[in-house]
Amino acid sequence: MTDIAVSIKGLYKIFGKNPKKALSRIKQGMSKQDLLEKHNHVLGLNDINIEIPEKQISVIMGLSGSGKSTLIRHINRLMEPTAGEVIIGGENVVEMSKNQIRDLRLHKASMVFQKFGLHVHRTISENVAYGLIVQGMKSDEAKKKSHKWLVRVGLEGFEDHYPSQLSGGMQQRVGLARALATDADILLMDEAFSALDPLIRFDMQNILLELQEELHKTIIFITHDLDEALRIGDQIAILRDGEVIQQGDPQQIILKPNDDYIIDFIKDINRGRVIMAKSLAEKGRKNQGPSVNFKTVLEDVLPIIAKSKSQKVNVVDDQDKFIGVLNLESVIDAMARPNIEVSETYR
Repeated sequence: MTDIAVSIKGLYKIFGKNPKKALSRIKQGMSKQDLLEKHNHVLGLNDINIEIPEKQISVIMGLSGSGKSTLIRHINRLMEPTAGEVIIGGENVVEMSKNQIRDLRLHKASMVFQKFGLHVHRTISENVAYGLIVQGMKSDEAKKKSHKWLVRVGLEGFEDHYPSQLSGGMQQRVGLARALATDADILLMDEAFSALDPLIRFDMQNILLELQEELHKTIIFITHDLDEALRIGDQIAILRDGEVIQQGDPQQIILKPNDDYIIDFIKDINRGRVIMAKSLAEKGRKNQGPSVNFKTVLEDVLPIIAKSKSQKVNVVDDQDKFIGVLNLESVIDAMARPNIEVSETYR
């Protein structure tokens, strides 16, 4: 069973002069629109309940105004909630003192921002070392450690440059190196790649996935881009108007959307590049045909299964242990239809 790194319970955020009174109206059933029109208060978060597994990438996504950036800012208390709890390591962040919050931000939860947030008058090396110096590390040691992380993100040789001398993608690598240098267990990434060009963005996703393969951080990643969410997320929570409307892994969200909003949200996704063989494998007897790894996407399964005499393939795990059978009809249906039954073997 996966341990939980961050537990968010009954979290509300209301913007306005009297949020507590507005909260009572929301709990009595008033809509977000009525709250705004009749009482001039904005409902930012509405009863958020999410559990973030440790050592995974959890994506919180939604369109502009959905509340995703508001939500992540409650995890390290850059925003004060109207009500609710944020539990990290058994402690409620909402009840922490100023010193405890400072310790949380310095040692437990680092943040990477969309706009990079670099100190323009400090060198790249000094930017990465900044958090370490604040932690109390000696300058020479901090510089040595910052160099290590700059190497890891592909910026060796740029230590003495300034942010203005680097491209946007390179600046974001600096931001990532700075966050990783503090050795925080939790990494908060608020639209970290959204300001980058598509190719640079793809490159940054690769860097993040490669580092995660080794470091196993708890990463909470905010994005409005479904392709990005599906590519990097182990778990995804989709927000709309401050509410969580679906949670699950990428396979569950693509194969079993909760409502018409999610169906519309995922309609342009290339399903063949997202859905994996494990999601459709059915229990049965192993056949004499070819085998595919359970993580193989349907686009790659299709030519293999089409050449099979039985029009079936065996699905196996990373140890070549038989999981189930996948047939051609299931593959075609999954690639074409927006809502199909997830296989028992996957559930």
